Amino acid sequence: MDRQIDILVLCDMCVDFLVSGEDVVPEFRQKEKLVGDYVLEMGGSNCIFACQAAKLGLEVTALGKVGNDVFGQLILEKLKKSGVNTEHVIVDPDEKTGVGIQLCKKDDRAILTYSGTIDALTIDDIPELLLNKCRHLHVGSYFLMNRIRPYIGEIMKRVKQAGSTVSLDTNWDPEEEWDGGLKDLFPYVDVFLPNENELLAISGEDYVNTALEKLGERIGIVVVKMGEKGAIGFSKGKKVYCSSLKVDYVDSVGAGDSFDAGFIYGYLNGLSLEECLKIACICGAFNTTARGGIKGQIDIKKLNEILENERSVLDVRIL
Repeated sequence: MDRQIDILVLCDMCVDFLVSGEDVVPEFRQKEKLVGDYVLEMGGSNCIFACQAAKLGLEVTALGKVGNDVFGQLILEKLKKSGVNTEHVIVDPDEKTGVGIQLCKKDDRAILTYSGTIDALTIDDIPELLLNKCRHLHVGSYFLMNRIRPYIGEIMKRVKQAGSTVSLDTNWDPEEEWDGGLKDLFPYVDVFLPNENELLAISGEDYVNTALEKLGERIGIVVVKMGEKGAIGFSKGKKVYCSSLKVDYVDSVGAGDSFDAGFIYGYLNGLSLEECLKIACICGAFNTTARGGIKGQIDIKKLNEILENERSVLDVRIL
């Protein structure tokens, strides 16, 4: 079958309103504080992933909903500008576009979320034909997309039966239960992409190495993102470490999602675990060089330029 879509992405559509400064902790009793800066940008882990994957030259189709409002228009504009196909994004006048208010300190952030269209996608919104057309399905924000969550296993199963591959990044579980049918998905997942805290919580282990080995018994490739400490990939008993790329850091919003997109770009191009990790770490690092989730993202030309010099900037080794 001719695959017309490289990656199909189930999207958690929202905008991010980022507030930054020395003291961004609100105080009640009508106290007013001055902050250093703010940015309004497209958010949503899966939307950020889709943009980075498209900038690397992959054919990416987004599925999701936005409200018939200015925030919804902003999301559609940003996706299209990044090269993402938005033909199947539904503008729903009965929904309000989701909003994440992020209070950003230098080394940490807190997030207040209005779910809205983050959790608007339903099984009825997914054309069956698209599941047969894609080479790869990416699922993220698993614990936020409650309407579609009961059907994700079936969606993954259909994609696998059509001969395609699947990646999963759960993101954080607001209820911190780390269940919701998650482990039932593992037989369908080819690449699992949690961060360090998520990996430990999901596996029930105390250490990264044992957590990787435990989940690696059920999933072909497990990759753990560790921020400035780099990343580790585990597959078929092989464990590979890649350092982070040193850049001029601004904020970490969307860095993990761009990391995911870089890894899947390498994976779909048949690259080794080492090469996939290099690309992922480069994409994740550059994402942190600008405010918001997509302004710092690199395109394929920039990526290739960096890869030509990667030996001098990245430490990659088998553990």
